[in-house]
Amino acid sequence: MIDFDHNATTPLDPRVRGAMIELLGDPALDGNPSSVHGRGRAARAVVEQARRELARAVGAEPLQVTFTSGGTEADALAVVGSCRALRRAGKPHGLLSTVIEHPAVLGAGERLESEGSPRVFVGVDRHGRVDPARVVAALVAGPELGVVSIAAANHELGNRCDIAGLVAAIRAGVDRPIVIHSDAVQAFGKVEVDFGAWDLDLMSVSSHKIHGPKGVGALIHRQHHELDPLWIGGSQERGRRVGTEPVPAIHGFGVAAGLVARELDQRRASFVPLREQLLVGLRERVPDAVIHGDPEQTLGNTVLASIPGCSGELLLINLDLEGIAVSTGSACNSGKLAGSKVLLALGVDPALAASALRLSLGKDSSRAQVEALLDRLPEIVERVRAHGGVN
Repeated sequence: MIDFDHNATTPLDPRVRGAMIELLGDPALDGNPSSVHGRGRAARAVVEQARRELARAVGAEPLQVTFTSGGTEADALAVVGSCRALRRAGKPHGLLSTVIEHPAVLGAGERLESEGSPRVFVGVDRHGRVDPARVVAALVAGPELGVVSIAAANHELGNRCDIAGLVAAIRAGVDRPIVIHSDAVQAFGKVEVDFGAWDLDLMSVSSHKIHGPKGVGALIHRQHHELDPLWIGGSQERGRRVGTEPVPAIHGFGVAAGLVARELDQRRASFVPLREQLLVGLRERVPDAVIHGDPEQTLGNTVLASIPGCSGELLLINLDLEGIAVSTGSACNSGKLAGSKVLLALGVDPALAASALRLSLGKDSSRAQVEALLDRLPEIVERVRAHGGVN
């Protein structure tokens, strides 16, 4: 299988797998990290080493790292936990986000709205770009708003957002405290992520997007940030995320984060030229393809392209039969084949949105793989169009 769906997940790095297998094979590390005996302390040491590795990789301090089950839970803990804490304290507790956030943030907003917290969306331009002035204006006009959640990189378009500039604009332009969260799940591992330099209150990251194991992520937060936990019944992760920590998965996450810290420039240098090869090849071989997103502020690994007259779902299925994995959008849309909800939110014609393919590259992608996709795609497009182009 040739993988052009790295924004959905990344394959486990062999070095991470090896580190996890080594840990799993050591009975001395098989304790509960909350236990005070020797095996428990050894397991706790593994967790704390991973916490330090992740903190270094994202520009944070170890005490600012809370491990979760993944990016989705980290987003929910950040957004729901912050709004609930503000509401309990009698402070403004409404949520502001963009219309193109990840389903994890949109879903958290729906939950908050059902609980009585106001929710406001700020629009983006036709390329999916966020205007800080519009965010500030919405916050000034909405005194009920207390939390902002805007992604550092869009999961479908591959756009980057200048989070440091956005945070600075909010801090300077709004005369009340605002809790600012950024979903950095897609950004981490592809571009530099720096919690401290960005001056955020909260930031979400995920292991399986950086060639680590699935089932573990983290919320990065200011050390004394008020946050209502989503779960009750324990004191793990300083009470912010209760439940026994999955030590092997956290260990793998820490190893993967350390690799990102050491190899980020090398990884970007590998996939950025492949994206250019992909863009040039698409324009040559499917001339009417429409490329979406910001052409300048990009992750460097993602192409979201609509192919008029073709169902994105049929293109995906035909490419899958050829051994090529792609996506029609976010993998978190209930596991269903569907057109890009981000493009619909941008006002793109529904037929064009339904013809979109997301092609996302990884650190191990190659020129030969890109060429293989480009070689097969024109024939598949012709075949789909010959059958009416739709399901």
